[in-house]
Amino acid sequence: MSSPLGEPTVIVTAGAAFFGLASLVWALRVSDGARGAARRYRLKAQELEERLARSDSVFSAHPGVILVWDKLDRVRTDDAAHDWGEPKIYGSQVALAGLLRYTDDSTALSPAARLLDGLADLEARDVSGLDTTLRRRLKDLRESGLPFSLTLLGPSGSFMEADGRTAGARAVVWISDATLKGIEESSARGRIEEARRLVSRDPVAFLDMLARAPIPAWRMSGGGKLQWANAAYLEAVECRSLEQAVERQAMLDAGVAGQNQRTLEAGAETVEERTLTIRGQRRSMRVHVFPVSGGTGAMALDVTEQVSAREALSRHKRAHDETLNHVADGVAVFGHDRRLSYYNTAFATLLGLDFSFLEERPGHGEVLDRLRQDRKLPERLDYAKWRAEELAVHHDQTAQSEDTWMLGNGRLLQLKRQRHPLGGIMLLFRDITSEADTAARYKTMLHVHEATLDNLHEGVAVFGPDARLKLWNRAFQRLWDLPDAVLRHNADYDEVIAACQALYAKARTWGDLKARITNPSAEMRESWQGEMSRSNASVLSFVTQPLPDESTLIAFLDRTADRNIERALLEKGQAYEVADRMKTDFITNVSRQLRDPLQAVGFSSELLLSGRVGTLTDHQGRLVEAISTAQNRLGHLVEQILEIAMIDAGHVELELAPVDIADVVARARESVISRASETQVELRVDIPADLGPLNADPRRIQQMLMNVLSNALRFSLANGIIEVKARRVGEMLELSVADNGKGIDYDRQAAVFDAFHTGDRQGAGLGLALVRKYTDLHHGSVMMKSDPGVGTTVTFYLPFDLTPAFDPVIPDAVPTALAA
Repeated sequence: MSSPLGEPTVIVTAGAAFFGLASLVWALRVSDGARGAARRYRLKAQELEERLARSDSVFSAHPGVILVWDKLDRVRTDDAAHDWGEPKIYGSQVALAGLLRYTDDSTALSPAARLLDGLADLEARDVSGLDTTLRRRLKDLRESGLPFSLTLLGPSGSFMEADGRTAGARAVVWISDATLKGIEESSARGRIEEARRLVSRDPVAFLDMLARAPIPAWRMSGGGKLQWANAAYLEAVECRSLEQAVERQAMLDAGVAGQNQRTLEAGAETVEERTLTIRGQRRSMRVHVFPVSGGTGAMALDVTEQVSAREALSRHKRAHDETLNHVADGVAVFGHDRRLSYYNTAFATLLGLDFSFLEERPGHGEVLDRLRQDRKLPERLDYAKWRAEELAVHHDQTAQSEDTWMLGNGRLLQLKRQRHPLGGIMLLFRDITSEADTAARYKTMLHVHEATLDNLHEGVAVFGPDARLKLWNRAFQRLWDLPDAVLRHNADYDEVIAACQALYAKARTWGDLKARITNPSAEMRESWQGEMSRSNASVLSFVTQPLPDESTLIAFLDRTADRNIERALLEKGQAYEVADRMKTDFITNVSRQLRDPLQAVGFSSELLLSGRVGTLTDHQGRLVEAISTAQNRLGHLVEQILEIAMIDAGHVELELAPVDIADVVARARESVISRASETQVELRVDIPADLGPLNADPRRIQQMLMNVLSNALRFSLANGIIEVKARRVGEMLELSVADNGKGIDYDRQAAVFDAFHTGDRQGAGLGLALVRKYTDLHHGSVMMKSDPGVGTTVTFYLPFDLTPAFDPVIPDAVPTALAA
């Protein structure tokens, strides 16, 4: 009788023979019967021992072992991977060693657990041809007593057979190496190809093929132990050799073990993407783990670029979607299943569809039905037929069409259909209501422009940069008397001008006009104008105008009547100049001729009043005084007329000197104070002390002021007020005389500064005219503001520093005043 494999010798049992021998020994020990009976028992025991020895010899030659569990205890779920219980193992040392070579010898498990751990996840097939594993069938045997008979595919094309049965409360599993038997049976049955297929799936051959692959590849046992790795894997985990990697159990990352277990449980390949650190760099790796005989095989593919590209594509898609959400055109994409796969905000807004409805990914037909229900589709007599035609675009592989939808609310939508690059149909909606209105208005405006051009007096012709006629009006044809055959669209410039040369033959002018049309230089693209005196005695003016589209417009205008009028006006102007000169000469001569008689009258009146020629009666004295007064007024009038005539003739020069404005105002006030007292008018003066001297002609400045004061006294009422003010405004003196008299009528204000014009039909009207003349000589200006019944203000602006080259800047001090 052999001993258990855990002891120095192997115990071999042969079923009933073992138990019979035990009974015999017990009988020999307890029997105290007759020696004959003992002898028979000894002979029987010897026979049984011989039979047992022969059975043990035959059993030891069988290439397998037997695992026996004393009771059918359930497998624990907390450690199902290695909880094989405590089976006893029986068989020869040779058979056990042959089976253990397919397992991992680096574990510290018992021989039975080590054997099961190595064989439990090998590919297996039961007698019915179903793929399974020893782990699953052993669990069913121990929990439910279900027997099994399996063929296991081991490394290097080896085969093993495993049979499981129950014996009372025990579970028994027979495992034997059947490599040669499996191949011979496959050959005998004509299954050579099946054997080759099984051999081709050998993990060792697969790993050999991957040994030099540039991607990390490795093999793990069913217990999650690293068994083999290629050079790329060793480089990734920074190990110098396979032995070092196996000893350290160096994994790419902590997720490898979990993925290995999930693969074994699923019995199928698992693929996971993780970020790993490879040679100090963060890389995105796609880890493939697939079941192989005895465990799993795995490889890691570097998909960093693919992940980056996918992320970039995702960002691009989000940006694309975000961009489409901000465009005014509606976009909708229907996939291969005709359901809505994408839409932007404008699509929902243009068609008035609820976002909740669109988020449900409705079909193309459902969207059309919803639009028809909401009365947002064009009216169709046969909606079913139209709907079918709309959906038929999904079957057209070259679908690309346009349509226009006129909605009931007056809106106009343009619809474009086209194939989507990723499959399906893309619909583009654009609200062209405003565009249609604009187009209609543009056509109307174009017609108006054409009608306007045809009704212009100017002849218009537009030539393109290629010197081809693009546009003209009837006035152009009429001015140049051109036949319809010449004025055709795209007619050449030279052909048109050849017909025009009958009236105007100067080739140089026509050549210059052509250069303005065809020469793209900046100098030639400037506007140019001129005149043409034609052979029919007519005069045309022309102007060229470059247009934004590089065309050139030439406009012709008949100036014949204008030139005739200009000549007439010129002749009339020349006549006026002669008449004015004659008038001036006449006034000058008359004034000079009047001066001597007036002086004689004045001398005579003074002589009579002096009494040297005799005493005058009172009546005679009054008459002589009247003659003297009239002579003084007439003499003053003649002096004013001569002064104005000399100024107009340009014979007056200013005698410039520093002028104290306060002193000039005081002298002028004294000259009129007596008259002011007589009319009971108050004179007020407001002159700043720091005003400074004025470079001007003192005599003429005083004369200006006296004339304005005299005018103010004439228009002032009793108890009225006249104010004289002065101030500096920049480089100018502002001097104003204001009264609160009766004012001047509005219709007379514009001419108050003209000679021989007066606002109240009193006097000769030369005072204010002379004021304006003196102001102009000082490069200044004079303004007047008058309101009837309120008063009048006369304001002077004179430069402080008057020089021959002085260019005055008149401040806008009195914006509502009337400028002289």
